[in-house]
Amino acid sequence: MAGILKIINTPEDLRKLKESELIQLAQELRRFIIDIVATKEGHLGASLGVVELTIALHYIFQTPEDLLVWDVGHQAYGHKILTGRRDIFDTNRQLDGLSGFPKREESEYDTFGVGHSSTSISAALGMAIASNLKGETEKQHIAVIGDASIASGMAFEGLNHAGVTKANLLVILNDNAIGIDPSVGALKEYLTKARVGHKPASSNIIEALNFKYFGPVDGHDLPGLLKVLIEMKAIKGPKFLHVITKKGKGLKKAEEDQVKYHAPGKFEPDTGELLKYDTDGLPLKYQDVFGLSLVELAEKNEKIIGITPAMPTGSSLKYMMEAFPERAFDVGIAEQHAVTLSAGMATQGFTVYCAIYSTFLQRAYDQLIHDVALQNLPVIFCLDRAGLVGEDGATHHGVFDIAYARAIPNLMIAAPRNEVELRNLLYTAQLGLDAPLIIRYPRGRGILKEWKLPFEKVSIGKGECLKEGNEIAVLSIGNMAANAEAAIEKMGNPDNIAHYDMRFVKPLDGELMKSIFKKFSKILTVEDGVKKGGFGSEILEFAASLDFKGYIEVLGVPDKFIEQGSVAQLQEISGIHVEGIRQKLESMS
Repeated sequence: MAGILKIINTPEDLRKLKESELIQLAQELRRFIIDIVATKEGHLGASLGVVELTIALHYIFQTPEDLLVWDVGHQAYGHKILTGRRDIFDTNRQLDGLSGFPKREESEYDTFGVGHSSTSISAALGMAIASNLKGETEKQHIAVIGDASIASGMAFEGLNHAGVTKANLLVILNDNAIGIDPSVGALKEYLTKARVGHKPASSNIIEALNFKYFGPVDGHDLPGLLKVLIEMKAIKGPKFLHVITKKGKGLKKAEEDQVKYHAPGKFEPDTGELLKYDTDGLPLKYQDVFGLSLVELAEKNEKIIGITPAMPTGSSLKYMMEAFPERAFDVGIAEQHAVTLSAGMATQGFTVYCAIYSTFLQRAYDQLIHDVALQNLPVIFCLDRAGLVGEDGATHHGVFDIAYARAIPNLMIAAPRNEVELRNLLYTAQLGLDAPLIIRYPRGRGILKEWKLPFEKVSIGKGECLKEGNEIAVLSIGNMAANAEAAIEKMGNPDNIAHYDMRFVKPLDGELMKSIFKKFSKILTVEDGVKKGGFGSEILEFAASLDFKGYIEVLGVPDKFIEQGSVAQLQEISGIHVEGIRQKLESMS
């Protein structure tokens, strides 16, 4: 480890340095992040872009007494390294290691747990108002938010409230013109004009909200940052600093391809060259099966629309945006808007596929109920990253969607067990639905090499028997069919165990369930969502309604937040890995 960074164990150590030493520290910190992420993987570009800003904030403000909130947390690696976690930073995003995002239990310097965007202003404002109530009028409260995140409705709600308070709040806009994908929208265009020095024709939008506005300033000019932060520290009330940074700063390839190097996987630290993996012959990712299949359907159906809130690459809606740009929309980090926009289009006869991560649909729950389901509009929600997603941890696992959606009237929930089933559900949805539909599928690669088969219509609300048996019936939903199948094969008496892919959580295949209850006295359900209120709960409720006298076991994600680790590790913790299912079957035999 280089010279200065190795003696920085806390920001107090940092503040003992001469200002002239901070530029060297920035170089060392940037290299340290590159070296670790190159081998351990993680979010690279955002943290590289705020190295100077991170150092300046901890140098000028008295953290942790002054409260610093990072929005989303993609950019907080430097913060973690400078706040006592340098020597264990190589455990970042690993099982039992550091979280990939700020987390209150992890450090007193992590003042607010984050992972979803646009929460920092509201959180920091809450802290600032609380400080005023406690008489702590000298305490500083800083929210660092990106230009993609600040366009979200929640960020504007926070700004709107802050402007009529006397809160000692500093909002720092980290403006690099990109979130994960390039930022979009009218606010982005406004900020772009400010970046290049144009005077907007109307009054400054931030000043109009009663903030004292500073900027734009160069986010890589450390002396300049120190000077402006000292100045702003002395100003009471809400203030706003517009900082221009370059995502991926310090690694040429990360600067040149900011989308890919947001979270690039493993790479050569000296050159940034991505390590090559032989993917020939491997199954495609589920997201790509979705994206490419949607293009196929859109070629023949001009009523198809694609919408995503800021995830065109992650969801692979990018394929439709390239093929039919007039019918595919990235609306930015605005999940509520995405859902209601979809509903509005559906009222006009369009077939709308809203591609959104499972964990992010949570942010538009009211719109899902009020604007879509209550009006029974046939919007098709394509929920990527359903189930346990791995290293991003508790903020990103898509384990709640079945439970939170199952309670909503009119809303159908389907989960394909493989890529062909996904294609067929996408195809069936555009033939004409009379209600909204959720199609949930996992992160990562599928299981089939030959996935591009002719489309076939799926019978809504119908399950399928994958294997006959006579003692125990295993009911799986979605991609858990593969684990269940492998577990059954490992049993000493596999012929005794039947396997059903239920396909739909809602509507449940009542006729199939009645035949299963009639034949079997032992039933095991398997899902990659939470057990509380999930697929297994649906089976238990149906069984109770029929006064089923048999024995039902439910396997799923337990009633606790699952932290970071590989998907395999987290499935094992949850007991839904192959061996966990096998052991449960063994105990039931």
